[in-house]
Amino acid sequence: MEAKKQNIRHLNLDEIKVFLKANEVQAFRGKQIYEWLWKKSARSFEEMSNLSKDLRQLLSDNFTLNAVTIHSSQTSSDRTIKFAFKLFDGNIIEGVLIPTETRMTACVSSQVGCSLSCKFCATGSLGFTRNLFYDEIYDQVAIIGQQAIEKYQIPLTNIVFMGMGEPLLNYDNLLQSIEIITNPEGLGMSPRRITVSTVGLAKFIKRLGDDDLKFNLALSLHAANDIKRQSIIPVSEHNSLKTLIDALKYYHAKTQNRITIEYLLIKGFNDTLNDAKELAVFCRNFPVKVNLIEYNSVEKTGYLKSMKETTTAFAEYLESKNMVVNIRYSRGKDIDAACGQLANKIKNK
Repeated sequence: MEAKKQNIRHLNLDEIKVFLKANEVQAFRGKQIYEWLWKKSARSFEEMSNLSKDLRQLLSDNFTLNAVTIHSSQTSSDRTIKFAFKLFDGNIIEGVLIPTETRMTACVSSQVGCSLSCKFCATGSLGFTRNLFYDEIYDQVAIIGQQAIEKYQIPLTNIVFMGMGEPLLNYDNLLQSIEIITNPEGLGMSPRRITVSTVGLAKFIKRLGDDDLKFNLALSLHAANDIKRQSIIPVSEHNSLKTLIDALKYYHAKTQNRITIEYLLIKGFNDTLNDAKELAVFCRNFPVKVNLIEYNSVEKTGYLKSMKETTTAFAEYLESKNMVVNIRYSRGKDIDAACGQLANKIKNK
């Protein structure tokens, strides 16, 4: 029975050098291989053109790359592109390229499906299959970055972990992927250009503070009232607003990072002036900016987006309290690529 090949991207540079030494290959080749894997985003050993044919064959005989591939894609009328990515085990995840006049943003997934079952989110209806490995997260960024240049001639400027899954439930792979993405020997992106969005898991938010990480943290709040929040985000039964406030205060004290509050405006549910007042009280506890997000329709939820005048009044109330507020209008709605809509319903176009 043939031995199962190891994923070479799960080895560090020293481990690659140990393998090369055992096979009487010069150590400097290790650095070349490592550069192909993480700086040049090689999809196969055959691409490693400065290695001999024999060395490429040696790598192929002993290792896999398990590279993520584009299964299919759709382009929206607003130029947003949604990708279905195929993983080595046949699972499908989704990622999105969001182009604007000033930014080229990759929205990436951290899990296959999601276990949190948030009532407003299509991904939550899929259930949870598995966590992504750090190289699978990296591949999404690398591929979307290549597509940004190919399609729009503009390099990637930002990364948001707002795709499928709860990033903090895949903590180690999340951090390892960001380390490679930001490392000069990897993609070399600034951590300040990366935002990790969480539904609000207090113990992991505190852990982020202890680890003193430099990327941006966004909290998907959607209601500053425990009863309302628990009705749409089941996990918040164990992460009350008080618990979240304590965790976010701890995180801010450790990192001095301003926190982004994401707030979906749902018609008749969380969009009244009283809801705005509750949100303003919640946000007094630490420096924040608030993104008010247009709700995107998801089948079988029964939820609708707020009226434009309601959204404006909500924003104006927060601004009257000297809060930084942005209204985020949806991108890619016509291809189910907008916030909360990722559910593997992709079609080839």
